Amino acid sequence: MCTLYTMSGQRTQVSEVLVVGGGLVGLTAALVLRHHGVTVTVVEKRSTTSPQPKARRFTMRSMEIFRELGLAGLVQRAARDLAGHDHMAAGRTLAEAEQLPLWLPSGPGTPVAEASPELPCLISQDVLEPVLRQAAVDAGATVRFDTELLAFEQDGEEVAAHLNDRVTGRGWQLRARYLIAADGAHSPVRRALGIGRSGRGAIGEPSVNVYFHADLGEVVRGREFNLCQIEHPAAPGALASVDGRHRWVFMSKDGATGRDWPALLRTALGVPAPDLDVRSVLPWQAEMLVADRYSSGRVHLAGDAAHVMPPFAASGANTGIADAHNLGWKLAAVLRGQAAPALLDSYDAERRPAGWFAADQSSRRTLNLRDPGPASDTTLAHYLVLAAGGFQYTEGALLAGPESSKDPEPTTEFNPTGRIGTRIPHRWLDRTRTHSTIDLAGPGWALLTTGPTPPPTPGLPVHRLDVDFLPAGQCLLVRPDHVIAWRGMDAGAATEAFTALLNGRNGITPCSGPPLD
Repeated sequence: MCTLYTMSGQRTQVSEVLVVGGGLVGLTAALVLRHHGVTVTVVEKRSTTSPQPKARRFTMRSMEIFRELGLAGLVQRAARDLAGHDHMAAGRTLAEAEQLPLWLPSGPGTPVAEASPELPCLISQDVLEPVLRQAAVDAGATVRFDTELLAFEQDGEEVAAHLNDRVTGRGWQLRARYLIAADGAHSPVRRALGIGRSGRGAIGEPSVNVYFHADLGEVVRGREFNLCQIEHPAAPGALASVDGRHRWVFMSKDGATGRDWPALLRTALGVPAPDLDVRSVLPWQAEMLVADRYSSGRVHLAGDAAHVMPPFAASGANTGIADAHNLGWKLAAVLRGQAAPALLDSYDAERRPAGWFAADQSSRRTLNLRDPGPASDTTLAHYLVLAAGGFQYTEGALLAGPESSKDPEPTTEFNPTGRIGTRIPHRWLDRTRTHSTIDLAGPGWALLTTGPTPPPTPGLPVHRLDVDFLPAGQCLLVRPDHVIAWRGMDAGAATEAFTALLNGRNGITPCSGPPLD
């Protein structure tokens, strides 16, 4: 998708967007951009996608994004090995462990309707990334592994990136209108921009992840699980199921790496496991850090480059996927001349508070599976707020009246009513339960109404609905990322709001980056 030309004898390519980092977030960003018709080049210095299982739980909200991209079914098929592994387990050893009951919400505030058209998905990162890579290539993205960003400059028109082919040793240049840095927690791009990070820093003690192979299918049969808490005093930790039979990750809270891991693992398993093969030992430290700015000129941070957090329910990966979804449509609108560049200021205004919220919630949750959350902490978010995109944007590409601040979206319960700045509530729109309100927007905007239909507006299809969260006579203006941007009684005013938001007339200003509380 890139145009080749020569400048001063140097081999140069041109792409509308350069994505640095070919992991989950970078590949998702490429897919979102191609979904909007944007030319995109992804460069990754590694030779392959992640060899480590890493993140394994992808939320309803992430699956909704894959649904919009036409990939939800493909992802679910790739995840078939872990189908039915939704339970947690706990015991002295794996052999003695018992499944824990599935936690289900009950009592006041329990949602009576389904939260999403998509179920969450258990799939390891090393299985998902190749799926996304191939999908990005099939969608027309240029994806180059073994390619390292050496340096970049930006001006008012473009970003010039100096790249190196690590196989041939040849350098080349790519010019892009924008750059997305999805280059990980130690992001060289973020450092080059001089963007600091704020947060709690290191959390808890150093840990070690031991990735190993062993055929434990018969050991866990009838007690299949996603995560098993091992309580043996000589080998405490947690065992994560990567494929339900052969591939496993043992997470030890002891940060020492030079241990007799085969012996310790057999103690934790409680069985001889004669075929046990340790593939890697990876030390790590849980941290909570969020970039003080997500944007600098034509460069935008996403994923771990913007936020790192403890691995509670793969919050970092899911938050990064939402970053890409939010940024992609805005870049496309600006590149296509449909929106003013000021629209891009809303990326930091929206996603930095969302990143802080996710990182804070992950940091405060316990890894004790028998006690999934401190009962005394009444500020912990409802699990569906985290899993179904229940965080509310209060600033950004929104037009909210003064009444909005008097009725904010709750976080300790999940009861979406279509407030401005929130993801549109899911409701099925047909008897076959195949078409959802989530499907009404993306990659374009949508206007939902129960009243008179306004005059046609280019780029703004109108849908007349009868749903419980939209009272008679009301309208909702829904953005391409499924977020409600405006709500009111006058359909004509909705079209004015649509134009104002695309022109950046919403009162947002670039964030200077003070720490968030």
